[in-house]
Amino acid sequence: MSNTDSGSGAQAEAAARPWWRQLWPWLLIAGPAVTMVGCIITIVLAVQNFGDQAMTDGAVKRGLKVERTAAPIDHGSKK
Repeated sequence: MSNTDSGSGAQAEAAARPWWRQLWPWLLIAGPAVTMVGCIITIVLAVQNFGDQAMTDGAVKRGLKVERTAAPIDHGSKK
C-alpha cells in the first residue's frame, strides 16, 4: 500500500511545481526559438553582405521587378 501512496505523492508534487520548473514547456519552446534566431542571423548576414550590390549586364530595376534590357541592334549603314 505504501508503493501507491508514494507514486501518487510524486505525481502530486510534480503537478504542484510552477510551469517554468517543468521540462516539457522548455522543450516545446526550444524548437521555434532556435528557428527564429537562425532566421534573424540569416537576414542580418544577407543584408550586410548582399544588400547594396550593383546590377550589371544591362539590368534595369523597376519597382520590385528587375528586367534585362535588350542589347541595341546595330543595323549598320544601309545606303
